[in-house]
Amino acid sequence: MSVHEPADLILSGGKIITADAKFSIAESVAIRAGRFIAVGEDAMVQRHRASHTQEIALGGRPVMPGLIDGHAHMDREGLKSVFPSLAGCRSIAEIQKRIAELAKDKAPGEWIVTMPIGEPPFYFDLPQSLAEGRWPTRQELDDAAPNNPVYIRSIWGYWRHSLPLVSIANTRALKLAGITGETAPPHASVTIEKDASGQPSGVFVEQGFVPLVELAFFHMAPGFTIAQRVAALPRSTAYYHAFGTTSVYEEHGVAAELLAAYRQVHAAGKLTMRSHLAFSPDWRGMEDVSMERLIGGWAHQLAGDGMGDDMLRLSGIITEIGKTPDNAVRAQAAPYTGWAGFNYDMGLERERAKEMLIACARHGIRAIGIWPNMLDLYEEVNAVVPIRDLRWVLGHIAVLSREQVSKIRDLGLVITTHTNRYIYKEGHLLQERNKLPDEDSISPLRWLEEAGVTYSLATDNVPVSLFYPMWQSVSRMSLYTQKMVGERQAISRESAIRAATNAGAYLTMSEKDKGAIEVGKLADLAVLTADPLTVELPALKDVASELTMVGGKVVHGGG
Repeated sequence: MSVHEPADLILSGGKIITADAKFSIAESVAIRAGRFIAVGEDAMVQRHRASHTQEIALGGRPVMPGLIDGHAHMDREGLKSVFPSLAGCRSIAEIQKRIAELAKDKAPGEWIVTMPIGEPPFYFDLPQSLAEGRWPTRQELDDAAPNNPVYIRSIWGYWRHSLPLVSIANTRALKLAGITGETAPPHASVTIEKDASGQPSGVFVEQGFVPLVELAFFHMAPGFTIAQRVAALPRSTAYYHAFGTTSVYEEHGVAAELLAAYRQVHAAGKLTMRSHLAFSPDWRGMEDVSMERLIGGWAHQLAGDGMGDDMLRLSGIITEIGKTPDNAVRAQAAPYTGWAGFNYDMGLERERAKEMLIACARHGIRAIGIWPNMLDLYEEVNAVVPIRDLRWVLGHIAVLSREQVSKIRDLGLVITTHTNRYIYKEGHLLQERNKLPDEDSISPLRWLEEAGVTYSLATDNVPVSLFYPMWQSVSRMSLYTQKMVGERQAISRESAIRAATNAGAYLTMSEKDKGAIEVGKLADLAVLTADPLTVELPALKDVASELTMVGGKVVHGGG
């Protein structure tokens, strides 16, 4: 009689989408010490039952491997509850009432800072959705809180992917910021609106997606503290776990303040999301330093899969080509980064970026770029030092030609997508904007798949559920036209599931440990509200998790 390894937990009687090499469907799994020890038919798995084994009867419910978000910005979700919300306010009078209520608990002179006007997570249709069809003025905010400086923050522009961004300050806030009728905007993208007397109306309009006004003018107002970032991270993970996400990759990089928060949460045993972070550099003061020496000094932390463990890991470095005047203004707020969580001055002039990337290639450090102009630079670096085996990343793809797809394949790059933006919100604009003959090169997932390129799905925190990118990749539906964008680039549901599981594991250099429900792999899984393989296509985006496990431990649901 054979002896079967005793299980700590068995999940039985479900439809388990393993996402293994054969895309097998199983009935049950057994878990021991945080890993799968059996996957298959009920009778086989039950052989691992012991006196201490717990069991969850799935009752036919679908199960998937834990989802892996390739560009999550997970920390932002928990931060959205740090400052009071104005959601639900449909008029200036209601905004005034909300602010007046906040003022009751504030001492005279104490700041009142709120989230933006509008409805999260996208903040669409403003100010038209207010009864007055306009923004409140500083005087109207004065009436609500005469003894306090008031600042209504702008959105993080990538939540909505449309401009402008608008923030509003009352008279006391303007005075503390030193803003008068003579004050010049900090950048050409910013307009300080004036009233009939030529004085600031309190309304600031920005034609850029990353807020600048609050960093340039209102740095004395409360921002996110390290303690608040630490408190927010567990809230953030809870939101993502509710949709079956068990791992995130932060390819945009983390600045010192966000890395410190991750480390504190992990040290306290409260990090339940497997978090793979990239390094966001601050190049100020290092303009003349040898890149070879600098990168060589960082290699022991950043090379290969970097430093850390199964829950928190840091590796690789992100860069951009070029510096911009607006980012220079934002960087003056450093080490504070606001919503970003990454350094604003990560960009380098092209030759300096090439020098840095060559040093990375020599030292085995993964490089990450999120704009298309990085591809040619990668190719130039590869001609000096081969990068094919380093899994360098090209993220946020919008438009790729067949020739570029071939380059990506030949360089061994890993791709992260941004279907929330480049299919759902902006896809219908990209053909005209890029003067394309057709829509085939817009987020061309089918081309990537045919070329054998690994591509991972990502949310970018807009919204947090990876079932949106899965649905977008299959349906190719535009939010605005309700028509398909690049219909020939639609992928199958199986491919979408693989992109949210297998590909994410490859992206995080952990395919031996996660990305599928297989014996020996980490027991990360989600019991779902609907079967992603069979649910009506429009409802695919609405799938959520009833029970999420990381390493065999329940992190969401479970009653």
